[in-house]
Amino acid sequence: MALPALQLSEVLSRQDIWRGDRLAVRDGAAESSGFDALDAELPGKGWSTGALTELLPTQTGVGELALLWPVLVRLSRSGWLALVAPPYLPFAPAWAELSLEHLWWVRGVSAQEAAWVTEQMLASGAFAAVLSWLPQVESAQMRRLQLAVEGRRSLAFVMRAPTAARSASPAPLRLQLAAAGAGALSVQILKRRGPPRPEPLLLAVPRPLRGMRLKAPHHAVAGPLFSTLRTGSFSV
Repeated sequence: MALPALQLSEVLSRQDIWRGDRLAVRDGAAESSGFDALDAELPGKGWSTGALTELLPTQTGVGELALLWPVLVRLSRSGWLALVAPPYLPFAPAWAELSLEHLWWVRGVSAQEAAWVTEQMLASGAFAAVLSWLPQVESAQMRRLQLAVEGRRSLAFVMRAPTAARSASPAPLRLQLAAAGAGALSVQILKRRGPPRPEPLLLAVPRPLRGMRLKAPHHAVAGPLFSTLRTGSFSV
């Protein structure tokens, strides 16, 4: 039996068809970023679960954590959060707004181990959000991370060096971050499932994190951030 012919307008109006001149409509969940102007530019109107988000700050501490702070505070009330290989030691009082008993910190691991730990955390589906600092991650490892988070309810943020902007990435969303003066953050959308946006967004971000100042020790530790830390490799 021949299938009925469809008009092009009917095809283009389907929710599972993405047109390059508009933002994609996601079937999965999204979490509001806490910034209305940014949500308006993101597919799903927020940070997408089940997909990698790549952040490329021009320098460490320019505002990448401040950008994620609203969603981290919200998610920490009911779910687990993880910091993998942050470049500095988290400063406990600055993180007090979060539910710290739900926050894990993995430190003292090599670049390859950090990518592996991130993959296992994402594949477990046990974490509401995973933040990983992977300045030397390879494209093949990025593909593994994207596959690990697909179909999960987790947010996955990978911090990379600004030079990575010149390379292709499997991450559906890539943002370049820079200081814009007077407490503002410049957010340049390098890649999204939607039309290009040439001009950056300027966001007034909170600055609750005046810590993360000391270099992290080099021995491997994984565990809840501000309770007794257990030494050894992380396993899920």
